[in-house]
Amino acid sequence: MENLNLQWRLLPTLTLLAASLFLLVFKDSVKLSHSECSLLPYNHYWLTSKRIVTPKGVISGAVEIKEGNIISIVSEEEWPRNSKTEQVVDYGEAVIMPGLIDVHAHLDDPGRTEWEGFPSGTKAAAAGGITTLIDMPLNSDPSTISTETLKLKIDAAEKRIYVDVGFWGGLVPENAYNASALEALLNAGVLGLKSFMCPSGINDFPMTNASHIKEGLSVLARYKKPLLVHAEMEQDSERHVKLEDDTLDTRSYSTYLKTRPPSWEEAAIRELLTVAKDTRTGGPAEGAHLHIVHLSDASSSLDLLMEAKTNGDSITVETCPHYLAFSAEEIPDGDTRFKCAPPIRDAANKEKLWEALMDGHIDMLSSDHSPTVPELKLLDEGNFLKAWGGISSLQFVLPVTWSYGRKYGVTLEQLASWWSERPAKLAGQVSKGAIAIGNHADLVVWEPEAEFELDNDHPVHMKHPSISAYLGRRLSGKVLATISRGNLVYKEGNHAPAACGSPILAT
Repeated sequence: MENLNLQWRLLPTLTLLAASLFLLVFKDSVKLSHSECSLLPYNHYWLTSKRIVTPKGVISGAVEIKEGNIISIVSEEEWPRNSKTEQVVDYGEAVIMPGLIDVHAHLDDPGRTEWEGFPSGTKAAAAGGITTLIDMPLNSDPSTISTETLKLKIDAAEKRIYVDVGFWGGLVPENAYNASALEALLNAGVLGLKSFMCPSGINDFPMTNASHIKEGLSVLARYKKPLLVHAEMEQDSERHVKLEDDTLDTRSYSTYLKTRPPSWEEAAIRELLTVAKDTRTGGPAEGAHLHIVHLSDASSSLDLLMEAKTNGDSITVETCPHYLAFSAEEIPDGDTRFKCAPPIRDAANKEKLWEALMDGHIDMLSSDHSPTVPELKLLDEGNFLKAWGGISSLQFVLPVTWSYGRKYGVTLEQLASWWSERPAKLAGQVSKGAIAIGNHADLVVWEPEAEFELDNDHPVHMKHPSISAYLGRRLSGKVLATISRGNLVYKEGNHAPAACGSPILAT
C-alpha cells in the first residue's frame, strides 16, 4: 500500500518530466525542420545593404524578417545598430530586391520529368533569384485541364519544390463550353487559364478560337482571373515556306523564321481583340483579364495592343529575355537551341521591343522556360523545322535582362517592376512582388557589377544545361542569395537541404 501511495505522489512529477521531454524533443524537431529548409539557422533576423529596392525607391538600410514575413524596413539612419537581440546579415553594396516572379515556365512535372521536373526546375529558379514560379498547364503529362489533372500536379509538387509554385489551368475546346468544369478548375486553385491560338505541339492541349476564348472570359470574369494566350494564328495563304519542300535548307534559321511570320501574331491579336472589348468596364466579361504571352512582333501586333489599352480593354503583354538578347541575324546555322515560337526576329525588331518595354507598352517579362531532352533539339542534325522549340533559360533571366538592358538605361526599380511587382498582380499574389511590411520575405541578393562566363564550368541547375542558348555568353549580375518566405534557399552555389517551397492555390 505504501508503494502504491509513493507511485501516486510521484505521478505528477513524472508527468511533468515527460511533458518537458516531449516539448524539448518537439522543439528540437522544429529546429531541425527549419535547418533543413534554410541555410540560415534562425527565423528572426535583419538584412542590411546600401541598395535595397523598395516601392519608394532604392534605400540604404535594413529589412527585418520574422517567421517568413517582412516586419519592418528602416533607413540606415533609423536602424538600431546597437541592437543585439537579433541576427544581422550585412550584404554591403549588393542589391536586395524582391524575388523574381516568373509567370511563364514549363516544369514538365508530372509525366515528362526527363525534360525538367519540379526539383531541378525550382533549384534553377532559386539559383537565378526567382522565388515564385507559375507553372504552365502543358508539357506535363497529362496537361492541367481538369480538377483531376490539377491534383496530379499538386501531388507531384509536394516536398519537391525549392521555391513557391502556382499553377495555370488550361482552356481547351474540351472544357471551353463547360462552365461548370472551368469553375471546378478555378475553385480547385488554379490562378487563371491559358490557351493556344495555334497548335501547341501537345496532343491533349489543342488550340482554341475566339469563340472558346469568349466563353472562357465569361467564367473568368466571375473569379476576376486572367486568361493567358499564346497569340499566333496560322495563315496558310501567307506561309512563305512549304514545309514539304525537299530543297529547303533546314539548317538555316532564316528558313524557320519564314514559317512563322509576324502576320501570325498580328492575326491572332486582331482576332483576340474582337472579344477583349468584353473586359472593359461595364462589359459582359468585366473582371476578366487578357494577357498576351511572349510577344515577339514589335510592329503591327504591338500597335494593336497599345490601341486596345487606350480603348479600355483589360489587357497586358509580356515579352521574354531571349527576344531582347538575341536577333535572327546572329543565330548560327544548325544551332537549334535558339528555336522557339514565336521566333526570335531581326535586330530592328529587337530594338523596338526594348523601346516598348522602356516606354511601358510591354508590361512585364517572363522566361517561357521550355526545356526538353537534348535528343529532341536535334543538336547534331541541326534541323530547325523538326527540332523541338523552346528556350531553356530559367536560371539566367535576371543577369540576362540586366546585361542586355544596361545600354538602354534599365534601372533597378524597372527590374523590380517587370519581374516582381507586375507579375505578382497578374497572378493575384498580394503578399508578393515588393519589399513591403507584411509581405512574404521573398528576396534576391545580387551583385549587378559582377561578371561571369556562362561556360561549362559554371554551375547550372537546370536538368539539361547543354540545350540553353545562353551558354557561352558573358553576363553581368551574380546572384548571391535567394530567400523564399524567410528561408535562405540558395547561397552562392548551395541550396537548402530540403525542398520547402509552398504550392500556391487560389482561394
